[in-house]
Amino acid sequence: MSDNSKQEIERLKKQVSQQEKMASLGLLSAGIAHEIQNPLNFVINFSKLSCKLLQDMEEVLDELKDKLPADADEELREIMEDLKGNMNKIEENGNRASSVIRGILLYSRGKDDEYIPTNLCQLTKEYVWLSYHAVRANNKSFNVAIEEEYDDTLQLVKVIPQDFSRAVLNLMNNACYAVFNKSKGATETPYKPTIKVSLKKDGDKVRLTIEDNGSGITDEVKEKLYTPFFTTKPLGEGTGLGLSITKSIIEQKHNGTIELESHPNEFTRFTITIPIQ
Repeated sequence: MSDNSKQEIERLKKQVSQQEKMASLGLLSAGIAHEIQNPLNFVINFSKLSCKLLQDMEEVLDELKDKLPADADEELREIMEDLKGNMNKIEENGNRASSVIRGILLYSRGKDDEYIPTNLCQLTKEYVWLSYHAVRANNKSFNVAIEEEYDDTLQLVKVIPQDFSRAVLNLMNNACYAVFNKSKGATETPYKPTIKVSLKKDGDKVRLTIEDNGSGITDEVKEKLYTPFFTTKPLGEGTGLGLSITKSIIEQKHNGTIELESHPNEFTRFTITIPIQ
């Protein structure tokens, strides 16, 4: 057996091992999501209850208005307004976290091919930032400017939420890797890592674009880009399945298209188009 064959076998073994780890991680993340959801519900519900109590307190203050010094009444109302703002922020972010957890649970339950009317702007935004924070958690020195443009008038679109979010996550992970990789050996002064995300209605279709100003892709790599297990990342950092899965999700499950435009060391732009069902 040649050295190249041995190296290829070793590479495939490591990729299979990585897939087993990812499968275990999927089960673990589902369990964690279940455990987090219950206390998160308490956070959301008690923030709502606290808002109601603040309203009751305001009514009591209205009744005592003539009996309290003006400066004391004013100070109490300012504090109450601050508390209301805090409660609203707690509820808003609690709901956002809950939405992410629902996505994880939906995916872990394997409800394949269940098309659900979905707010794609909200879903895309959630997974764009989920990807950023995941990369940032593993690389403290990583940072990137994310420029977002969403069509707020876009109606609900029928998609498989857990699959579409997976496609967004895969493309964002690659974009983050590309700008981080370029920043480590950047000769530009200064180099500003940037990822642009755009989601718009285009006739009877939805067009999602994710563009980075990272290391770019050569013509040679483009030819193999969607091949399962092909990766340009070092061993242990990539499975080579992300783009092949993304292509399958978009083209086979959503009757859409995925296009690539890239120039080495300049930019990479992925454009996903799916019909509005």
